[in-house]
Amino acid sequence: MTGPAREPFGTRLAAAMVARGPLCVGIDPHPQLLAAWGLDDDVAGLERFARTVVEALGDQVAVLKPQCAFFERHGSRGVAVLEQVLAEAAQAGALTIADAKRGDIGSTMTAYAQAFVGEGSPLAADAVTASPYLGFESLRPLLDLAAANGRGVFVLALTSNPEGPALQLATTADGRSVAQTILDAVSEQNRGSAGLGSSGLGSSGLSSTRLGSVGVVVGATAGSAASGLRVDVGGPVLAPGIGAQGAGPEQLRALFPHSLSAVLPSSSREVLGAGPTPAGLRRAAQACLEQVRDALTTPV
Repeated sequence: MTGPAREPFGTRLAAAMVARGPLCVGIDPHPQLLAAWGLDDDVAGLERFARTVVEALGDQVAVLKPQCAFFERHGSRGVAVLEQVLAEAAQAGALTIADAKRGDIGSTMTAYAQAFVGEGSPLAADAVTASPYLGFESLRPLLDLAAANGRGVFVLALTSNPEGPALQLATTADGRSVAQTILDAVSEQNRGSAGLGSSGLGSSGLSSTRLGSVGVVVGATAGSAASGLRVDVGGPVLAPGIGAQGAGPEQLRALFPHSLSAVLPSSSREVLGAGPTPAGLRRAAQACLEQVRDALTTPV
């Protein structure tokens, strides 16, 4: 399931962050947000919600990140809405990350790869999130197919849920934390195909940066749990938790002092809560972008 060559995901993401600013907006149509928008918790409400976000922000933000679970909970018709959202976001010029967090082995991992990064799949996004906790190499079919198709993978490294650190910060036989072994594996994956370097300033105020196409997910609210981790992996760092979840400029600068140019902050509720009007969503996204731009361009 490979197709025509396209520029690597990391190259396209770096360009989008310069052109539109370093912000990813999640599309998380959970029941509480549907109700807040005056929508029913059904397929029609799901479609109205998700397509409104794309209409408002698809030509504004660098990345849109639909959370697949909130579409899948509505069955096949919900998945059809997800397919539509991915297609319309691409038509509007936004990159997409399918927030699927898939992780498995062998032929099952290959099937997930074909679904989310396979050429011609209606669920194919520019990138997909993945869980490496069956071993980093269990992701090999996904990593290889994504690379072949110019798509990306964001690998969970350090999450901000209370249960995460017990596993992710556990010490391995060589003295590194589990999270650091994931970060190091991603760095090795990107080595030779990327490397951080500047090539001018864009309208975002950020320098154009060469990025590998394999990124990591590190929660912006991770706080002291991230202390001592080497997060500079040669690829993008997806940092969810901006705004309503409590993370702000200070947290970004503290967590990523050596990789600010590679950080892609992600906000969901902070922006989505400003709906249901497209104008409200655009204002909230712009305010969030200004906040994170200041964080990522202010010297530490």
